[in-house]
Amino acid sequence: MSAAARRERILPRLIEEEIREAFLDYSMSVIVQRALPDVRDGLKPVHRRILYAMHELGLRPDRPHKKSATVVGEVLGKFHPHGDTAVYDALVRMVQDFSLRYPLIDGQGNFGSVDGDSAAAYRYTEARLDEVAVELLADIEKETVAFQPNYDDRLEEPTVLPAKIPNLLVNGSSGIAVGMSTNVPPHNLREIAKAVHLICGDAEPTVQQLMKVVPGPDFPTGGIIVGREGIRDMYATGRGRMTVRGRVVKESLRAGKEQLVITELPYGVTKSRLVEQIADVARQTLSDDVADLRDESDRDGMRVVVELKRKGDPGRVLKTLYRKTSLQSTFGAILLALDHGQPRELNLLEILERYRDHRVEVIRRRSQFLLEKAEADKHITEGLLIALDQIDKVIKIIRSSADRPEASEKLQDALGLSEVQAEAILDMRLARLTKLQKKELQERLKALKAEIARLRAILKSEAKQVEVMLEELDAIVERFGDERRTVITDEAPKEDVASVVEDLVAEEDVVVTISHEGYIKRIPMGLYRRRVKSGKALAGMDKYEEDFLEKVFVARTSGWVLAFTEGGQAHFLPVQDVPESARASRGQSIYGLLGVDRKERIVAAVSIEDLAAERHLVFVTHGGLIKRTHLSEFSNPRAGGVIAMGVKKGDRVLDVGISDGGAEIMLLTAQGRAIRFSEDEVSVFGRTAQGVKGVAVGKGDGVVGMILVRREASILTMGADGMGKRTPLDDFPLQGRGGMGTMVVPSDVKVPLVAALEMLPEDEVMVVTAGGKVFRLVGEDVPEQGRRTKGSRLVELGRGDRVVEVTRTESSGEGGSGQPARAGGRGGGEGQLDLLG
Repeated sequence: MSAAARRERILPRLIEEEIREAFLDYSMSVIVQRALPDVRDGLKPVHRRILYAMHELGLRPDRPHKKSATVVGEVLGKFHPHGDTAVYDALVRMVQDFSLRYPLIDGQGNFGSVDGDSAAAYRYTEARLDEVAVELLADIEKETVAFQPNYDDRLEEPTVLPAKIPNLLVNGSSGIAVGMSTNVPPHNLREIAKAVHLICGDAEPTVQQLMKVVPGPDFPTGGIIVGREGIRDMYATGRGRMTVRGRVVKESLRAGKEQLVITELPYGVTKSRLVEQIADVARQTLSDDVADLRDESDRDGMRVVVELKRKGDPGRVLKTLYRKTSLQSTFGAILLALDHGQPRELNLLEILERYRDHRVEVIRRRSQFLLEKAEADKHITEGLLIALDQIDKVIKIIRSSADRPEASEKLQDALGLSEVQAEAILDMRLARLTKLQKKELQERLKALKAEIARLRAILKSEAKQVEVMLEELDAIVERFGDERRTVITDEAPKEDVASVVEDLVAEEDVVVTISHEGYIKRIPMGLYRRRVKSGKALAGMDKYEEDFLEKVFVARTSGWVLAFTEGGQAHFLPVQDVPESARASRGQSIYGLLGVDRKERIVAAVSIEDLAAERHLVFVTHGGLIKRTHLSEFSNPRAGGVIAMGVKKGDRVLDVGISDGGAEIMLLTAQGRAIRFSEDEVSVFGRTAQGVKGVAVGKGDGVVGMILVRREASILTMGADGMGKRTPLDDFPLQGRGGMGTMVVPSDVKVPLVAALEMLPEDEVMVVTAGGKVFRLVGEDVPEQGRRTKGSRLVELGRGDRVVEVTRTESSGEGGSGQPARAGGRGGGEGQLDLLG
């Protein structure tokens, strides 16, 4: 090249202008292509490319895992022109359940921990899409989103995912661009779905109205948000600062000592770093209060123990830890995302509206794609039916044609077909020339016409598009929705900051467990689910040979546990006063917490959220008396308890259930009689009344079980000799109250019944014998037999031994997998629970 030509290619420019333009280009590249999520699907380009590449590789939840190296290589080779570290780090974060509220990738191997451990190299780990990610990618092949060329123009990649889930709010996002950053906190899927419903109404909701259904962020690590002002600022303006604390539980030890146990951390806090901070503070500031510091965390959950000296002040220790460690931290929220390619700070309403508009557009494009496909199928089906109606003519034309193009033209001319229809006829196999095939084609044509009408109706109406969107979102919530993990409390007074967490009681669901011997404790819902999922025990009952975990139920921290004695007294225990104890602990004695003498045996307990609710307590005595009492009569708790039922001399309360008035009641007696009647037949009495006759009890007989029938379950009955069976509910006819009922066993059986309860095939029961043996039975292993049969031997008893009690165990109830039942106990009523009866 000549010197003159080289001079012509040199453009004189001021260095200030060149630097300005180059920096702006670089900044926009970082903002749009790397650091900020799109408001529609909540993903940055690298996350979107990883998910799309895994989708293209077929790494679905029902397929085997593949090496993470395969995924990283696929993303680098086709979509992401950056380093492998950036890709793998992004993949790792989408696996971590302490980073994302609903992880998008199902990993196998070491993907790091809340201790700050890094993930293993990508040649060691494996991954596949999680079911949630499948919903982000759903319908992407139906032209629902726009595609763009990849970095070398060989392939195409999506500019956004269809995103059935409002992922930006649900999983949050964080990133630092040039001159701006984003920090969107995770939220609860159920709550965000309710907010989407709200904005799809007739009127635009205010921030206050949205906060009624979305009270605040819901971090995957739980924790406690103190105060609501920062949440309101974030939702109203797009920016807000929130104080987040770890969950701390106070436990009592022997010799008057206490310890603080940290079970949850603020979002983003590393546990190992926090333990180091606590150790430093304990040495420098709290040496007179702290005796020991231990990290007892395991697969069941987090447990950092700060053991105090005998005269240690837990309030002072906690106040110091809040002030000097990351046990209390600040989350600075910035709701910044790309909106039509431009970075914008958005409030809660605007983010929800962008998601709604995106989903409506996806549904519109999907409907148009499906409509065109259905119309094409309809067109071909009509042509095939025309051919079948004139099949002889078609065969004659084909046989007389020299080649395929000639046959196609003749078919079009003779039958008035289009080229597509003619080609479909020529492709038709001889096996389809049957009457059955014609009928199938006619049915298919009918179905296609209905589908076309449905799709056209959707395309013509934005209201229908929104309706479809909400239906699909509700289906997602049904599959993946769960309870809130993060507790939100009102701002604590400055002088009260030293109080332990019990003084910051917030409304949340907890799981309450009670053992056979009457030991009670509560477990956070999140920890319960982790233990159930991992197959771990809820309490270390194996240490206590004569005790076992008898019942598990859900209660509200703002609610009550009502305990009833056999003498007819009711005692009140606030759920917040139920100790939150370690896994290895049975908890504390319910008798001690209530101040009740063990001689006054507690026979039942009921979990109540609102003592003034429109519900009834149903009482039954061993002598066959039954009554209902308005729950509101127990709305004024007293320290020493109140009279719940008048009990005749020689009689005793056997069981207590809670009902909404629409149940059927079954009473079963020791001599093998059962009566089933409507709850309406039982009068409503005051607290001190004795009730009315529920079943006629003969000499030497007595009620052994009450069932409030709500489930389509069998009735399990068991005798003292270990003989038992499941009997279909329909075998017990509806009768009037007060009769003798029908026989449950043949009249020649003289062994008394000891228990009766509802039982589904998946239920488990614990059978206790007088000799102290305990047997566990699963419903599907118990034979279902008729009412007048003896039953089968369910447990083998030693000489002189007998069955004394049968109770449903912790894994039973209506809660299903991973969810303890609010209903339980022998009666099956809401919150009902047998302790010793």
